[in-house]
Amino acid sequence: MILPSHLLLIVVLLILGLLLLVLVEIQRSNDRRENEEMFGTKDFDLKVAEYNLSPKEIRTLEKLVRASKFENKDAVLNSSHLFEAAVSDFYEFRNVDNVRDETLEAVARLRDKLKFDAANPFSVIASTRQFNVGNRVDLLLDSGGAKLKHSEIVWRAEKEWGVSYDGSFGPASSFVGREVKVRWTRPEDAVYSTTIRVARCEPGILVLRHSCQLEKQQLRRWRREIVNFDVEAELPDGKKCTGLLYDLSAGGILIGLPVECASGQHIRIHFELPSFGPEDVEIEILRSLGQKNAEHPEFYSMTASFSGAFGWTQERVLQYIFELHKSKKG
Repeated sequence: MILPSHLLLIVVLLILGLLLLVLVEIQRSNDRRENEEMFGTKDFDLKVAEYNLSPKEIRTLEKLVRASKFENKDAVLNSSHLFEAAVSDFYEFRNVDNVRDETLEAVARLRDKLKFDAANPFSVIASTRQFNVGNRVDLLLDSGGAKLKHSEIVWRAEKEWGVSYDGSFGPASSFVGREVKVRWTRPEDAVYSTTIRVARCEPGILVLRHSCQLEKQQLRRWRREIVNFDVEAELPDGKKCTGLLYDLSAGGILIGLPVECASGQHIRIHFELPSFGPEDVEIEILRSLGQKNAEHPEFYSMTASFSGAFGWTQERVLQYIFELHKSKKG
């Protein structure tokens, strides 16, 4: 008769044996990945030669590939999105804070040489590491977006990046450890936003960690039309004001109002669409361009996208623009 204690020991030994087999198989898989030739090696070697990379950059690129989930070795060279995915996996696996400075510098040089940063209009943006020094960003310093600061990226490294801050809403040190929302507009593309914790501060600078969790809000994918319609806006606090709808598309608008609204703020607007009647729709402010319109210096110009239930409005706007262009051609 088998005693309960002996039975328990047998079960424990079986579990330990299974765990050992799993660990051995994982180790074998890692060894194969680290040492065996991967698919696409020939294409990888050909592409690397075209970019005139240094031996250190090539070794770093291979480390990125080995740390990634890609089966093809050349995948990391095919797009900025795949490159940044490999970089993120590598930094997570190695812990970016423990990666040697020369390797971090090599990754930054690779991004520049491969033209995978935001300066290349054809690169896909997947990480704040692709933002460039000199890019203007908006900082929403509280959850309601009331504290909005127009800032600029003053330096960027692989671990952290710095944005300007002039102390308008209190000392920079008061934001350390707090979350802020960062918005960056890429002309003719989209508004990218992410929430990041402030790591530390320097004189006139908030230092942020990087993020690969970017929300992308597409800008104008539709034909736009200059309209200059009168518009009434209802602000979140219930106050109303009148302004102008400068241009219109089925994806968004450019609006002028006597008050400046923060990026991310939702307001309702009412305007008359010729031949279709009154429209009442919610919009989200994307970016304030300031008092730039010479004909209406009293208005703040702001880009915005339709939000909420706007399906019927979008359909009518499309039809209106179609009819307008048809009449112009006629």
